[in-house]
Amino acid sequence: MNQLLLTVRWILVFVLVSLLCSCNTTMKSQMDPDEEEDHPVYTDNPKYDSVNYESRLPHYLNTGGQKTVLIDPNVHAWGAYNENGELIRAGIATAGGAICPPDADGELDCRTGMGTFHVTSLGGEDCYSKTYPRPKGGGLMPFCMYFNNGQALHGSPDNILLEANVSHGCVRMHIPDAEWMRYHFAQVGTKVIVVPYAE
Repeated sequence: MNQLLLTVRWILVFVLVSLLCSCNTTMKSQMDPDEEEDHPVYTDNPKYDSVNYESRLPHYLNTGGQKTVLIDPNVHAWGAYNENGELIRAGIATAGGAICPPDADGELDCRTGMGTFHVTSLGGEDCYSKTYPRPKGGGLMPFCMYFNNGQALHGSPDNILLEANVSHGCVRMHIPDAEWMRYHFAQVGTKVIVVPYAE
């Protein structure tokens, strides 16, 4: 009975999200306007483009002299901090949820691991999940940066980027932000800090 209620709850969440998202299918680049390359986006949701995610995060962080990625699931934001501890870029972060999506097969808690981690591996545009969707995997995770076992920072289409913690445990980002982080900021060993969830 509990599984049925969870499934119904997730179906309602997805229906509401679908109704609230004003997505279209244009191929618009959201990269740095100084860059000449064309970086397509799977969808374009201007709803989150005007949000100042930098204002949700500390402008300075003691990074111990290391580049650091900060994930705060309470304000649904990520931040990239240089070696001097200065916030240089930020964006929306959809982290793992306290209630797992229906295809998590009995898992009760999908929150992103909390604490300090380091990037362990990097993938390109063709990165995909070997686990989700169940049973065979194959979910797209472009520009993935694994940091906690099967959990990664990765790009996601804008229509599943929400100011809510609803993933299986990974941290979803705008695809251009994930591409920037993957190729211009993160490397194996980059520190990742996930702030504890507020209860």
